[in-house]
Amino acid sequence: AARFAARGVRSVADLGCGVGGDALALARAGIRVRAVDRDPLTCAVARANADAFGLDGLIDVQCADVTEADVSGCDAVFVDPARRGGRRGGRIFDPEDYSPPLSWAVGAARAAPHAALKVAPGIPHDAVPGDAEAEWISHGGDVKEAVLWFGDGAGDGGPGDRPGDRPRVSATLLPQCETLHGTGLPDPEPGPVGRYLYEPDGAVIRAHLVAEVATAVEGRLIDPTIAYVTTDALLPTPFATAYEITDALPFHLKRLRALVRERGIGTLTVKKRGSAIEPEELRRKVKPRGREAATVFLTRVAGAPAMLIGHPARQS
Repeated sequence: AARFAARGVRSVADLGCGVGGDALALARAGIRVRAVDRDPLTCAVARANADAFGLDGLIDVQCADVTEADVSGCDAVFVDPARRGGRRGGRIFDPEDYSPPLSWAVGAARAAPHAALKVAPGIPHDAVPGDAEAEWISHGGDVKEAVLWFGDGAGDGGPGDRPGDRPRVSATLLPQCETLHGTGLPDPEPGPVGRYLYEPDGAVIRAHLVAEVATAVEGRLIDPTIAYVTTDALLPTPFATAYEITDALPFHLKRLRALVRERGIGTLTVKKRGSAIEPEELRRKVKPRGREAATVFLTRVAGAPAMLIGHPARQS
């Protein structure tokens, strides 16, 4: 809503409005909303919500097929396709199986001066049109969704059908409202594990912006295939959590169990990337007991299974 308002948008067609959560946010930003959904009961709930929040003067709820909705007179289009389906309401992974399909939503977006499309955070990068900006959003470290933005030169390329067309990408972290924009950096070279290990936020990883984080903290990868960044000095960044590493060892269960016992570690946080071992299984085998706490990373370093032991870094 804030981004639309910053672009000067005064009216939005919210296609697939559901019970009106996004319509309410848009209206709170002073934007008039034409909220469309095909389910009569859902529309009734959306109207009730608009009334309850005193925003019925800004939200016009219409019951119709979103693919046939009249969007004339609207400055922008917002589409939130249904991403669950089937009798069990399971997640839909193919964007063309969304309701409406992503291809239709992209066409509707391109026909409007401004547009935003909500998609699942697992959308493949090659499914993002070249004339869009793809923004991955996390809250409290959990990746919630991705949004494709159109208008005002959102993407670097054209319609995404030509070689060289590519979307812009960004990662936004909530509730701190920090956004990292992609700059097209190549992956940094891997190197030895240093004193600090950075775990990038999930939105950063989904957006393929680990290289941008590595550059910001003057770091390197621990392995070409693993999204952990290591440094010898601690530099602050809002886009990754830093840990001070006390031990960087080849993975060995008996050695880990002995270290945990010797140091009186009772609270063992297990993180994994590039390892088949399940955290709960590891805890059962290690049997941590004591008053101390530590974090162990099960991962690969230079292609070999490794365990990195440490604790959250303390900023001076």
